[in-house]
Amino acid sequence: MSHRHFILHKPYGYLSQFIYELKRKKKLLGELHNFPQGTMAIGRLDEDSEGLLLLTTDGKMSEKVRSKKVDKEYYVQVDGIITQDAIDRMKNGVEIGFNGTKYSTKPCESFIVTDIPNFGARGKKIRDERHGPTSWASITVNEGKFRQVRKMTAAVGFPTLRLIRVRIGKVYLNDLNAGEVLEVSDFTIIE
Repeated sequence: MSHRHFILHKPYGYLSQFIYELKRKKKLLGELHNFPQGTMAIGRLDEDSEGLLLLTTDGKMSEKVRSKKVDKEYYVQVDGIITQDAIDRMKNGVEIGFNGTKYSTKPCESFIVTDIPNFGARGKKIRDERHGPTSWASITVNEGKFRQVRKMTAAVGFPTLRLIRVRIGKVYLNDLNAGEVLEVSDFTIIE
């Protein structure tokens, strides 16, 4: 059986899944494209997060992508003008809450983003300038604790307003528009 692989720009407001059995109506990935039966999202992006999501019919590929060998890069828009000190603290690892206990994140790559890509408008307005300035940072991790990137920016005093995954390994979001799906023959993930 040949497997199929997809690159998706997950829009704001969608769950990273195909089935949701609770009572509230949620937007699911199957509404964005006619995926073949057995397609699964590799990893997750929260409902209020956006960006690169890989999907596959190959469970082994899913396991490979989710490994700690594969970097995941996020662009985060934060409340306030992020400082180099805050960036350095995240690079070295910060303490966050995870499953009711304290957890120190592993060292990561992080930098201030001055040339912000045109991601397009988010499905829900974040806020306007009356609430103060915002800025962007890049954070690259290879671990994925629940809402880790959001917790990291909050831990250094700059809560995340918008989170967009732009890279998984060597696969980039590039110019894919929100909701757009690209079928590929394979994922070249690890160098």
